Amino acid sequence: MKYISLILFGVWVVAELLAAKSYGQETGGAAGLVGAEGLVTAALKQTKQVVRYDPAYVVLDYPGGDVPADTGVCSDVVVRAYRALGIDLQVLVHEDMKAHFSAYPKLWGLRVTDRNIDHRRVPNLQRFFERQGAELSEAEVYLPGDLVAWDLTGNGLWHIGLVVAPDRFVHNIGAGPEESEGIGQWKVVGHYRYPR
Repeated sequence: MKYISLILFGVWVVAELLAAKSYGQETGGAAGLVGAEGLVTAALKQTKQVVRYDPAYVVLDYPGGDVPADTGVCSDVVVRAYRALGIDLQVLVHEDMKAHFSAYPKLWGLRVTDRNIDHRRVPNLQRFFERQGAELSEAEVYLPGDLVAWDLTGNGLWHIGLVVAPDRFVHNIGAGPEESEGIGQWKVVGHYRYPR
């Protein structure tokens, strides 16, 4: 019975990935990854790497800047997965914030954008995805490649992860990138599919 369940799950995952591909854009990223399947592959690859959770402010190159490969936070999982597809959220978020600064959260007392950190802040990523029309309703099914944002404490401790399978996601909550189960274990405050 266990093997039948595994086979059925495998068939479901393949079907979901094929369906999810329909909304992915072929960007020809550096790794040859495309669409939702590429995001899932890039996120899962990160779970095989040793990464120390480190929220320190770091001065980054621009464009294409990243914190050292052996460090990162939850948002870095997302940024790195998209970058594997050739989508640079550092540039996209920075340019959108520069053009529409007043539309972004004012939680850090900044008066101007900061290309070193803005794309690493979950509320900024949420606003960027909302502004790009990528926000989904709570009723939408979570598909592989979707993003989920949470408020872990109900008091503004934000978190973000990338859906890789039914009720499974990759995130970094403190021990490096890991695959976890239970999307609803924390308060969901955002569900996004980008690009649409």
